[in-house]
Amino acid sequence: MSRRGRKAVLPAAGHARPERLQPDGLVVRHFNMAGRVKEYDFSTLPVVEPVQRFLAVLFAARCEPNRWSVHKSSKSVWEKVEGFAIFLAAQAEPPQRVEDFTAALIERFWLTMASTGSNRAGFRTVCSLLLDDERLQSGPVADALARRVPAHKSTRQSYSTAEFDEIKLVARRTFRSALLRIEDNARHLERFHAGQFTPGSTQWVVGEALELIARDGGLPRIEGPSGQPYIAKKYRKALGGQATEVTWQRLFLSRSEAAALGVLLLGEYGWNLSVIERAEVPRATPDPGGDDGKLTYRIPVEKHRRGGGDWYETENVTDHGAGTPGRLITEALAATRFARAAVERLAPGTDLLMVSRTGRVGKESADGDRHPSVGPFYFGLSHDDVKWWTQKVGLGGSPFQRGRRTVRALDRREPAQHSQETHDRVYVLPDKNVQEAAVAVIAGGAEEAVEVARKAVLVAELRDEPDPRDAETATADCADADASPWPAPGGGCGASFLLCLACRNAHVHPGHHPRLALLHQGLEGQRSVLAPPVWRRDWGDHHARLEDLKRRIGPGGWAHALDRVTDTDRTVIGHLLSGELNP
Repeated sequence: MSRRGRKAVLPAAGHARPERLQPDGLVVRHFNMAGRVKEYDFSTLPVVEPVQRFLAVLFAARCEPNRWSVHKSSKSVWEKVEGFAIFLAAQAEPPQRVEDFTAALIERFWLTMASTGSNRAGFRTVCSLLLDDERLQSGPVADALARRVPAHKSTRQSYSTAEFDEIKLVARRTFRSALLRIEDNARHLERFHAGQFTPGSTQWVVGEALELIARDGGLPRIEGPSGQPYIAKKYRKALGGQATEVTWQRLFLSRSEAAALGVLLLGEYGWNLSVIERAEVPRATPDPGGDDGKLTYRIPVEKHRRGGGDWYETENVTDHGAGTPGRLITEALAATRFARAAVERLAPGTDLLMVSRTGRVGKESADGDRHPSVGPFYFGLSHDDVKWWTQKVGLGGSPFQRGRRTVRALDRREPAQHSQETHDRVYVLPDKNVQEAAVAVIAGGAEEAVEVARKAVLVAELRDEPDPRDAETATADCADADASPWPAPGGGCGASFLLCLACRNAHVHPGHHPRLALLHQGLEGQRSVLAPPVWRRDWGDHHARLEDLKRRIGPGGWAHALDRVTDTDRTVIGHLLSGELNP
């Protein structure tokens, strides 16, 4: 069963899983999750054939969807294996078999790779691959292969809020212009279908042209005398020429406009290029929280960096109007609806959200991880698409890597394709903008903590027995009134007895527990009759200290204390709450 609930198509009779390692033992075929294949010929490596076969076996073992789901993964490792083979060939005595892989050889390889972060990453990759062979899993060579190599610390930083807002503004302008153009031509096409134009008029010819564009992805071309194809004169005259801007771009996004939409998806949802590449068309349902007709979109996304078994996730967003998360999905569906309809006619079931029209028809991408084009329609985004758009609008380079770091570290502050530990270690903690933003938060939190500790935490010392040298007060025993934090003008303590629990000179023993438990009960009663702001101002800190005392004594001891309340305790607490014992 597919994710959309469709029954999966059974393979043909006699189907068998394709072999990754070809019979000659030198060619490895990697089938990605879409079933497309990429071949790697190990006979091209500059090492002897036994070593070629040895490396091919290790490489083929990883060429399965649960390990390498995309060709990008196998290609990256292949490039590192090629570098390792070049190193082996440069040795005075190149290894002839697996047994010639020694700790000294691996140490020499490390010395050639330790200079840069990318080389150190290559060393880790090759060593990990070699350790898959049982013959290299013990002895000195295993220790050399298991060398701990610290990960390279990226110097890439997030955008500042102002910088990223400017990028999103430029992307919004690009995409908004395209959306308005498509909507305007869509209305013209609706009027044409409704018969509102006089047959043969310019408006009618434009409508006819739009119908052909919507159906076929473009206008039919006639071969001229010189063999150069051109659009019929009546359409050129009505549309204003035959350039893409006045023909198929009337109903379809160009690839650079799709790149602008991709930047907006990045800014809103934190999607990277691989997620945008595979994003399916969201399904809309009425907002379950109300009957206002607003739509909630269920967006299925694939995040392969999370590893096999945890690739799929659903994001739900609601279109409550302009500026809400779901509005961008509504606009994306509107801007791509003609392209998606044309694709559905040409290749039913494609069901991808990001569809644009390309002018480079027939030039297929060599990237097998990308969904192949359907006619003139192109899916997802490539780095080149984003590069073209950024150059066109005057931005400095692709905003995706820094932009995604910005969204995850500063805006949403949550992991995307990664674990929480990786998110914090790689994206958050090293980022200078996060560090700068955290200064005020940390300082404010520290000040608040100090203030709370000063005001609302029990400071008085708890003792098991009274000290005969202490002076008894209404709420505690005082060790030294002259050392009070709140001295009276004439000497001694000038504070209310309610503040004894906030004084380091005060001692509280079990004999005080009944009276203080009754005071706590009285403050709870005051809460029920006073306005909340008034109660917090007059009694909140005193109540918090008594809550702290209650927690330390425990529920059993607190209940026992209430059972031991005397008439004297009731009288004293009554005077305290009425203010009669205040200085």
